[in-house]
Amino acid sequence: MIQEKTKTNNHNFSRKLIDQGLDTDPITVETLQVNITKLCNQACTHCHVDASPWRSEQMSIEGVERCLEILSENDCIKNLDLTGGAPELNPHFDYFVREARSLGKHVMVRHNLTVTLDGNPRTGEEKTYIPKFFAENRVEVISSLPYYSSYFTDKQRGKGVFEKSIESLRMLNSEGYGGGELKLNLVYNPVGTFLPPDQRSLEADFKAKLKKNYGIRFDNLYTLTNMPINRFEKELRKQNAYEEYIEKLVNAFNPEAADGIMCRNLISVSHDGKIYDCDFNQMLEMQARNGNGGLTIFNFDLSQVIKRKIRFGVHCFGCTAGAGSSCGGQTVS
Repeated sequence: MIQEKTKTNNHNFSRKLIDQGLDTDPITVETLQVNITKLCNQACTHCHVDASPWRSEQMSIEGVERCLEILSENDCIKNLDLTGGAPELNPHFDYFVREARSLGKHVMVRHNLTVTLDGNPRTGEEKTYIPKFFAENRVEVISSLPYYSSYFTDKQRGKGVFEKSIESLRMLNSEGYGGGELKLNLVYNPVGTFLPPDQRSLEADFKAKLKKNYGIRFDNLYTLTNMPINRFEKELRKQNAYEEYIEKLVNAFNPEAADGIMCRNLISVSHDGKIYDCDFNQMLEMQARNGNGGLTIFNFDLSQVIKRKIRFGVHCFGCTAGAGSSCGGQTVS
């Protein structure tokens, strides 16, 4: 394991793992998570990607083709997880999804819901076909919804976002998503410097409120810890709350959650093809590497990827606090 510089030993994640006697070496690569654009129709206050309508970074068709080759050549990689920004805004998104499905891979899309109605903020291209496209390709949809009411949702994501999100969810429901074979999962991030509540009980609340008030159905709710990086870190420092939040994460360290960190089974790919241990490391430009330098999709060797030493930093305490946090929600029952 590799630990990035920290302010104190108490904030040294690698030291914490050693003290706990935990093995956190990579196991395999089950999921190829690809950030195909930083362009987004929103600019959320908690966004660790710093995505917005003003970003222009996109994965090229050459990058997409190379990712498809990696999926084709490595049977252990079962899942393609597309994220952004709003991944639907990459011009090669539809092709990427169709080709990955033709390879028999399970495709997940981190879908912000409102892009369906807002469309592309740079070109004006409409995206209202997206729910039908997802259903036709049997994509698993994973969508962020900060709360089941407009106040907290709009506070975190912008005025009018909740109303658009509900309309988009209804469109997905009409295509068969939620409660059937087509999976629709929601993601909850706390508003502010709080750790997520119990995932199971919050899921029950979300299901009851969304069904009663809006007729919305979904499958699972994933609770995620806000990572103290990029836009959220800036907000914490502005409020002089950064150190307090870090201490909260460190004090809530859970060894069981550490054993299930997602970087042991997943790699993250940036728009320019660099490989990272996770999406958070990607945003901090902590590229995965071996003895020969940085790993990329263009020098991809599965054996070398699995042999790599995961790079850790203070932000990793966000994945191990409480019941744990990952792209699939909490990691400890």
